[in-house]
Amino acid sequence: MMEDQDDIENEGGIGVMIMEDGKDLERNISMVSDSGGFREPLLSSKSRVNNTSQIAIIGANVCPIESLDYEIVENDLFKQDWRSRKKVQIFQYIFLKWTLVLLIGLSTGLVGFFLNIAVENIAGFKLLLASDLMLQDKYLRAFAAFAGCNIVLATCAAILCAYIAPAAAGSGIPEVKAYLNGVDAHSILAPSTLFVKIIGSALGVSAGFVVGKEGPMVHTGACIADLLGQGGSRKYHLTWKWLKYFKNDRDRRDLITCGAAAGVAAAFRAPVGGVLFALEEVASWWRSALLWRTFFTTAVVAMVLRSCIQFCRSGKCGLFGQGGLIMYDVNSGVPNYNTVDVLAVLSIGILGGLLGSLYNFLVDKVLRAYSIINERGPAFKVLLVMIISILSSLCSYGLPWFASCTPCPVSLEEKCPTVGHSGNYKNFQCPAGHYNDLASLFMNTNDDAIRNLFSSDNSSEFHISSLFVFFIGVYCLGVITYGIAIPSGLFIPVILAGASYGRFVGTVLGSVSNLNNGLFALLGAASFLGGTMRMTVSLCVILLELTNNLLMLPLVMLVLLISKTVADSFNKGVYDQIVKMKGLPYLEAHAEPYMRQLVSGDVCSGPLVAFSGVEKVGNIVHTLKFTRHNGFPVIDSPPFSDAPEFCGLVLRSHLLVLLKGKKFTELSVLSGSSILSSFHAFDFAKPGSGKGLKFEDLSFSHEEMEMYVDLHPITNTSPYTVVETMSLAKAAILFRQLGLRHLCVVPKTTGRNPIVGILTRHDFMPEHIKGLYPHLVHHK
Repeated sequence: MMEDQDDIENEGGIGVMIMEDGKDLERNISMVSDSGGFREPLLSSKSRVNNTSQIAIIGANVCPIESLDYEIVENDLFKQDWRSRKKVQIFQYIFLKWTLVLLIGLSTGLVGFFLNIAVENIAGFKLLLASDLMLQDKYLRAFAAFAGCNIVLATCAAILCAYIAPAAAGSGIPEVKAYLNGVDAHSILAPSTLFVKIIGSALGVSAGFVVGKEGPMVHTGACIADLLGQGGSRKYHLTWKWLKYFKNDRDRRDLITCGAAAGVAAAFRAPVGGVLFALEEVASWWRSALLWRTFFTTAVVAMVLRSCIQFCRSGKCGLFGQGGLIMYDVNSGVPNYNTVDVLAVLSIGILGGLLGSLYNFLVDKVLRAYSIINERGPAFKVLLVMIISILSSLCSYGLPWFASCTPCPVSLEEKCPTVGHSGNYKNFQCPAGHYNDLASLFMNTNDDAIRNLFSSDNSSEFHISSLFVFFIGVYCLGVITYGIAIPSGLFIPVILAGASYGRFVGTVLGSVSNLNNGLFALLGAASFLGGTMRMTVSLCVILLELTNNLLMLPLVMLVLLISKTVADSFNKGVYDQIVKMKGLPYLEAHAEPYMRQLVSGDVCSGPLVAFSGVEKVGNIVHTLKFTRHNGFPVIDSPPFSDAPEFCGLVLRSHLLVLLKGKKFTELSVLSGSSILSSFHAFDFAKPGSGKGLKFEDLSFSHEEMEMYVDLHPITNTSPYTVVETMSLAKAAILFRQLGLRHLCVVPKTTGRNPIVGILTRHDFMPEHIKGLYPHLVHHK
């Protein structure tokens, strides 16, 4: 059974999805009587219980989940606060929101720069150490140094993820995507997750795994935004009272969207691509004001990165400093392409769709297998990481031995073979004046390997056999590496594999084609990205910003559209599959066809829990103690109304605050004025990642349990409602577009109870509907 957010605040980390039966804890179950017991349910004929899973895999741990409250709670306290706000407070709110997005951009840009420096220097030291030993013909010692550094770095990253912040494992994009869809879980965006994500990503990428730092950077940007947006964390004593305006899920959602976009901008140095990525892939809710703020955030990131890179060009950053905002420059003149080139591009698009869908299928199977290992405990997670590290080291060091040595081309600007730094021509075991092309790909950082594949200086730099071996190796290592307990992104493995088979095609065509091999590598990377991630506009812009080649826009667009179309025929995008595999109750933008055959009243779970407008304290305490529901209907009845009347919805967290204040009366009378004068709207604001108010923190005497409390001041008198005959498809679209947590269902006819039930996101899940109407789900 899912626990309330406050109840799981101090529990351990988060993880991977395992489907278990659980009750929907946001569902109201029965009505409380005035005597403290339970009355007959409102709908005894519809006593359906929602058994969809209330747990999911976050990072590398299983944890409870709950929905977020994106709806504005328009109760009397909120209205009083809004009426009393002065212009200076409204200006302060707007100014702080822009200040926060500025800080998000600055912080994310600096973190992205730090990751670049860390990876280049740590991995560069490791590779130079191995290279120096190989120049002395000490090959076994070179491998021991190379593999030893890798396993130490990998083990450190795994220990951080397994023992400190399991939520930091993996990419983090599925979790951020689910959060922006309205799903919350413990430690998704916690400060400990942020710390481990940054350090673990630097260690994991430096350890030679076929992973990238781009996915973790999206999660990092979201964590930074959440930390700033909630005024820090009470748990870590980092709070600022002047940020009280942002203690709600709506403003945090906007800031986290900006943070996710900033993460992409920092990872790829692609500010426009970051905005489009947030719009196309992670955000479930968008508006023009958010677009403007997101664009501002990514622009700040670009300025920070540019300033830092200019500083590093003076040589003050160790082995980092040769790069720029353009990571992989393939600008080599006007690309003229003929009929053969167009046919080759079409083939690359189809191949990318087929390989991408297969990649997604294999990743899904591997993740499910790893979840069984991860369940055994942190020690097994670390052991799995060590095994994959050893396997990766064997492939990176062993496979280049099967490649033949190639004479260095004449008239080169750079030194061949490369000595003392990363480059296109690795000596490995070759004699003087020769280089090992496969070692130039394997014995390099992932960024340098991509840069070598995109290189257009030497069309015969890589042999066909080497490209084929590298593609197979990277493809397989990418599949088995994603899912282990380290921060790991999918972008870089996909770009590596795609660029290798793209350059393979260009090498095969040779002089028949007018496009150089570097451009074919770019098209191959685009096709594989489209086949795995199923994005189009954002990927297109990111690739163009990465490579500084706007003239390739038509071909990149074409190959993305083809690969996405082909891959969609087999399965969903990789992030959509992972969201589903993790058990996150994600609401799609469209309704399933079978939902049009049902109405809202057909899936309401019951019976229902409701409170009177003026309720006995003992009844509320009894209900909060024995249920974990987060929303309760409030129904007025005589003498407060002529007939039973639906007054609104009250939240569990608000009831806890109200009960703690103990503004009770001995008689069942309205006492709203006393409550309005004793509380402020910010008293009911959602707590941050620190400890919030729990039911266990409350205590009452026998006399207080017999007293009454007026719920009208904290009741949301205008909750979103639908009539019970509205189609389930229409209700699902309404629920998602408005970002709701509760959707009240009211009767179509009069003379009945004023509320039929409450819909939550779990009522729209296929598992719940399949349990009620299996024939509909099976015949979509």
